[in-house]
Amino acid sequence: MALTDVAAMLRILLPLLFSASIAHADFYGRINVIDGDTFDVGSVRVRLHAVDAPEFDQTCKRSDGAEWACGQWVTDEVRKRVQGKRASCHAVTVDRYDRTVAKCEVQGRDLGQWLVSDGLIFSFPRYGQDYVATEKEALVAGRGLHASEVQSPSEYRAEKRAVSVQIAPQANCVIKGNISSKGTRIYHMPGQSDYANTQISERKGERWFCSEAEAQSAGWRRAAR
Repeated sequence: MALTDVAAMLRILLPLLFSASIAHADFYGRINVIDGDTFDVGSVRVRLHAVDAPEFDQTCKRSDGAEWACGQWVTDEVRKRVQGKRASCHAVTVDRYDRTVAKCEVQGRDLGQWLVSDGLIFSFPRYGQDYVATEKEALVAGRGLHASEVQSPSEYRAEKRAVSVQIAPQANCVIKGNISSKGTRIYHMPGQSDYANTQISERKGERWFCSEAEAQSAGWRRAAR
């Protein structure tokens, strides 16, 4: 096998091995709330497993038809409940933004279940069935967001993406060079699962590439999927 082939294989396998190594790690720390389903637990950026929160700029409708800033409200309410408290977490995987996806407990309570039960966030069956029954109970009781007309966060994000599709500056340079929150440089090829969702911000140092060879020589690695 040529050295170039070995290098390409390592670029694909190493991130996967890293994800596998973290998948069963336990960690602890005080919570700093980023939004309804994302926190810093100590020095670790955490995305709660199998749940989904409204986006910060998302709005909902009350029974009288009036819109209100439900996304911001959720972040504020979650912050009231857990900001500064100590959490114990069990990592499940790592997402495409290099956040640790984890289940966390605060004062002996499953944080995901607590927030879903209070109607502050939703279960996310696409990534796990853990809180589906809890959400049904909150829905029947009309707790939190369930007292309003609310669009699922995933549908809201999809609509935003549909109106903000990026067009490559050159027709033959369509590879997206993305930089994660941890500074990891990953490029996405057309047809890969996260390609359409990836937005390029040249202000952050992200860029478009015309070939994989160009991306790799610039220090980017290919996305795993």
